[in-house]
Order: sequence, then structure tokens, then C-alpha cells
Amino acid sequence: HSFPTRRSSDLLSRFARGSRAPASALARRAAPALTQRRNFISGSEEYGKHCFKGAVADAYLAKHGLPAGLLDDPSWTTTSADKVAAAVMDWAHDNGASVMTHWFQPMASLGVRHGQTGQVHNAMFTFDKDGKVEWELEGKALLKGETDGSSYPSGGMRATHTAGGYTVIDPTSPIFLRGDTVFVPTIFVSFYGDALDEKTPLMRAQKAVSTQATRLLKLLGYGVDKVGPNIGLEQEFFLVPRKDYYRRPDLQLTGRTIMGKNAPRGQEMCDHYMAAINPVALECMQEIQHECFMLGIPLRTRHREVAPNQYEFAPFFGTAVTQIDQNLMVMQICDEVAARHGLACLPQEKPFKDINGSGKHNNISLGTNTGVNLLNPAQLAKASGSHEIFPVLMAGIVRAIDLHGDLMRMAIASPGNDFRLGACEAPPAIISTYLGETMTAYLDEFRKSKAGKEYAPAVKTVDLGLDEIAPFTMPAEDRNRTSPFPYGGHRFEFRAVGSSQNVSLVNTVLCTIWADSFGHLADQIEAGGKPAEVAAAALDQHWKVIFNGNNYDEANQEALTKAGVWRIDSGVDSLQRLSDPKNVDLFSRHGVLSEKECKARTAVLLDHYSGTVEMEALCMVDMIKQHVIPAVVNAEVEGPHLSGLQAAAAKVEAGLSKMHGAADEYSKATAARELRLETMEAARDVCDKAEGDVPEDLWTLATYKELLFLDSHQGADAISD
Repeated sequence: HSFPTRRSSDLLSRFARGSRAPASALARRAAPALTQRRNFISGSEEYGKHCFKGAVADAYLAKHGLPAGLLDDPSWTTTSADKVAAAVMDWAHDNGASVMTHWFQPMASLGVRHGQTGQVHNAMFTFDKDGKVEWELEGKALLKGETDGSSYPSGGMRATHTAGGYTVIDPTSPIFLRGDTVFVPTIFVSFYGDALDEKTPLMRAQKAVSTQATRLLKLLGYGVDKVGPNIGLEQEFFLVPRKDYYRRPDLQLTGRTIMGKNAPRGQEMCDHYMAAINPVALECMQEIQHECFMLGIPLRTRHREVAPNQYEFAPFFGTAVTQIDQNLMVMQICDEVAARHGLACLPQEKPFKDINGSGKHNNISLGTNTGVNLLNPAQLAKASGSHEIFPVLMAGIVRAIDLHGDLMRMAIASPGNDFRLGACEAPPAIISTYLGETMTAYLDEFRKSKAGKEYAPAVKTVDLGLDEIAPFTMPAEDRNRTSPFPYGGHRFEFRAVGSSQNVSLVNTVLCTIWADSFGHLADQIEAGGKPAEVAAAALDQHWKVIFNGNNYDEANQEALTKAGVWRIDSGVDSLQRLSDPKNVDLFSRHGVLSEKECKARTAVLLDHYSGTVEMEALCMVDMIKQHVIPAVVNAEVEGPHLSGLQAAAAKVEAGLSKMHGAADEYSKATAARELRLETMEAARDVCDKAEGDVPEDLWTLATYKELLFLDSHQGADAISD
């Protein structure tokens, strides 16, 4: 689109300004942080206005002669790229955007990379032969880009002399804009097609589970064209006062407190969960939801969590790739909007000791291209006309959990989960599944009778004996929050996932192991086996992984371990499982990761763990020397503390030296884990005892009391009228 009457200087000044925001919006940005107020839903017509999808996209596509719904078929990238690019350009112009970026997900980004994505912003203009500025976005620029692959973690797959990295549009995830920038979701691969990102293996795994699930369903008499994972991610996080966040080098640089004496109050009274939201936090959360609403991100639920200053957002279900893209943007928006409200958002799994940490529960189901949820037995039976299919699918999933629990444990081995798993707030590192007594009895009868029948989950009626409250029904099954992978009626919930994670690897693993089991069952049926007998045999062989009891109970943990259920206590050891021959064969057979990619990704994950611990240890040494020791000297309480603090710092430094002398990535990460969970925890005890003896006015680090209680530390004068 050419604008020959617009002077180049005028247009370029707009690029410098950013978006064509109205004066009122600019005034809001310039206003003091806490005076901003954006209602969550000001009008349903604004939902998705900044997402190039559905009716929003169709209106612009029509101007270029393209049919409604074109973007639902990825083949537009080979037939209509130039026209789609022109439509995107029109939409961007109308919404004040003048810049475009490919938006991709480098490996090992959690906790260190803002937004966990890579992006290069390019202004969408060129010059005509007369030197006048023209708007321009070509189809080829929309579809593909090139960058330096050697500057991202690659596990040796890229180097300075072999640096090519390429971004290619992911047409299954919608283009969106924020401010003056259009974001185009892409994959990121090397010159040889090796995955350098989190998304490429996920898309391969989705193809694998679709291939094997449709193959199995066809053998069971139910023909569908495609199957894919749908997920819903429950995002937990902390909101703390930013002024106190600035007084915590550990929070600023590592995301967690590596020292800090407990406040007199914690979560002992169970008084935080789903309590009224603090007004300062609420205004922040409303603005987060407003931004997400405009981007077409359906954040439906908000509430307080168990720990003080802990909150949660949860969206509607969506396709796995899109949900993950949106979750990454939610975390970035939370971080940026919190700052505007005088808060800091902490997504790390365990930012504070002795109170609950944060998770990101990964709820997952499998759906057909016609909208049938394969984990909903009634819906599946109605669509297929058969009650035989559901127990066969469940047998495949049970088999997958039993055989590949090591990979499920690997997928949740984020550094923050070192302190969270098994701490009566997240399931232990023993990978079993809870099905509930009714579902367990149903599958038990199936494996014995080898005959499918209708699954009718029990319900019970509760009558409170009150005239005002009518009798009501509820599921007969209780909830088991101690299981790492419970079936919740129509979905599974991977509860052990860490809050800061990009969950692409989690869902890559689930899709791949399910694909493998579905393929295994299909192979046996094609070889002449009867479906019910094949499934019953799988259930018999892998029944031990089903456990409906209390996973926190040590006796139960020991029994599961003796039964042979996967248990890997060390996150470092679990990361090493990614390149185990069993798992290399699994990923290779299904075209998800090659042997080279498995080994490279293992090295990247181990390096990321070691790097995380190194930053924490260096912070601890600095804080002891620059804050804790001066505080005890100023307070004149050196006697009981000074020598212990000096020795603690020296031991942490020695642990760092041991890490640096390690022979390989695994040895280094193993030394890092020892430093983190033993040496640094011992040093923390010394620091926390010193804090207890130093007067408050001489302690220079923000305390747990100051960080964790917005209700007590921020009053009505901090809230906008």
C-alpha cells in the first residue's frame, strides 16, 4: 500500500513514537502506575480485536478477495501468502502497528529470558523509486526469516562458523499485535532442520499422536481425519511490592529468595485460598486480563491461591500449540503490567521457603477434528456408536505412563521444582496415575471380562435438610490432589508441572508416549488380536501404575517404588533420561527428535540447571558479604554469627569451584544440585539465624513480612479512586 502524499519524515516519526495511540491512552501511560484502571471486559466486541483470527481476519481477507475461514487451512502459506500479508498489513495499519516480528521459543529460557521468546522487530516499510515511503509486508517476509542460531542454546548443533537459524511461520497459531508490533508465531530450526526451539518437537509429536490415534480408531470402527491435544493451563504466581523486590538481589536475578527468615505468620490458618483479592493486586489482574482479552486470550478465572500474595489465572481450553503461545504471552504481560502497578510478578516455582510454591497444572484431553473429546466416554460413545473404544484408549494411556514415567518426570524437571515436588503442595517424583475408584473398577471389570460396556460415573445426592437449599448432586468421586497425573473426568491433569515452565516439552512427551502406546495396540490388532483382549493384556501388565491413595504418605511412596513405578528423586538424573537409548529410540521412531536432537537438548537442559544454580550461589555470596555481614557488624552481634557467615560464604565459593572443575554437563549439574540443596541450604540457616538477631532498622534486605503481606502493608491511599 503506497502513500505518496505522506512525507518520509512523518511516517518515520510515527515509527519512533510507536503505535497511533489516542491521547487518552498516552496520558494513561504517563500517569502514576496505580492510577491506571482498565476494566477487564468493557465490551464483548473488543475480544480478540488484536488477534488476526476468525471474524477479525475474515473482514480484512475479504478486501483482498480471499474467502472467510482461509486461515483455518494451513495450505494458505503455499497459495495465498502475498494476499494474506497484505491483509495483515491493513489490519496492522488500522490498529496502529507499524512493526513485525517473528516470534519463536528458544530452548532453556525459563527464569532467564524475558518473555521466554526470541524476536527481531522490523518496521514494515520500504522506499519507492522516488524515495517516498511505502507500507510493505511481503508474503515471503511473513513466512520465513533468518537469524543467528549460534547465539541461542543449541547443545552444539550450532556454532559461530555454522550459525544459520531459520524461523518459519506456524499457521496453526494466530498472528497477534501488541502496541506497535505484529507478532507472527514461528518455529526455529537450524540449517539442517534440527529443532532449536520448544515448538518444533511439539508439532512433530502432535502429528505422531494424530497418526497413531486415527489409525487405532479406524481399527476400532471409528473413522476420523485428525486427533490433537487440547490443554488448559492454570498459571500460578506471586505478586509482591516492587519497592521491596528492589531490596532483594536474589529475587531480581534468580526469581527466588535464597535466604530469609520466616515471618511470624504464613499460611497456617488456611486464610488466603480464594479469599477476597487484595485491591492493589486486583487492579493489576484486571489490566492483565484486559490486555489478554484484546489479544484473544480467554483468561476466564482469577483467584487467590494458598500462600500469601499468591494468585492464579486460568483460561478456557484450547489447542496445545496456541495455548502454550498464549501462556508465554500471559507470563510476559503479568511481568510488565505488575511493574506498572508497583508490583513484581514472581512466576518461579518456589520463591519463598516454607510456604506453598507455584505450579502450572497442565490439563489435557484428546479431541478429534469434529470436536469429540476422546477422554469423555459418553461423548465418544455417542459419536462412535461404541462403548468398546474408550477402555482401549485408556489402556494405551495407562501403558504409556507406566513405561515412560521417566520421561514425564524429565519434562517437569525445572530448577524450581527441586524445592516443590513432594512438599505437600505438589505430587512427589513418583509417576503414578489416579483414576478414581469408579473408573478403576470400570477398567478392572473390562480387563477381566474383556467386554466393553457403558461407563456410568456414580453421582450422589446431598440433602442438607434446609428448606432454603434444595438437594443437589455431586460426583461420587473425591479429588486426589496428591497424584501427579490424575484423571479428572474427561481430561488428565499433570499437576507436577512447574509454574515458570514453557510446557511444550511436557506436551511433547505426553503426545509421543501416547502415540507410541496407541501404535503398539494398533500393531497387535492388525496382527490379528482382538481389541478388547489386546487392551486387557496392556492393563494387566501395567496396572501397578494406577494408584488412588495418598501419594504424600511415605509408606505408599515406598510401596510404589517397590512395585516398580518410576521414581527419580533427582531432577538432574531425570534430565539425563532424555538421551537414554530407550527414549532416543522412542522419539526417533515417531519422528519427534533425532538422536542428535535428544543429546543436544539434554546438554542444554543440564547447562540451564547448572547456570541457574551458579547465579543463585553468586547471589548468595554477594548478599552474605554485602548485606548480612555488615548488618551483624552494625548491630554488634558479630560474636555468635560472624565466623559462621564467613565460613558459609567460603563453602558456597568452594562449591562453585567444584562445579567449574566438572568434566561434563552431567557432572557439573550433579555438583550444582549438591551445592544448591546441601551447601546453600546450610548457609541459608546461618543467614536466617543472623537475621533474627539484627534489629529491623539495620537489616538491609526486604523481609518475608514486607514481601508477603500486601493486605497489611499497602492501604487504601495506594489505590486509585
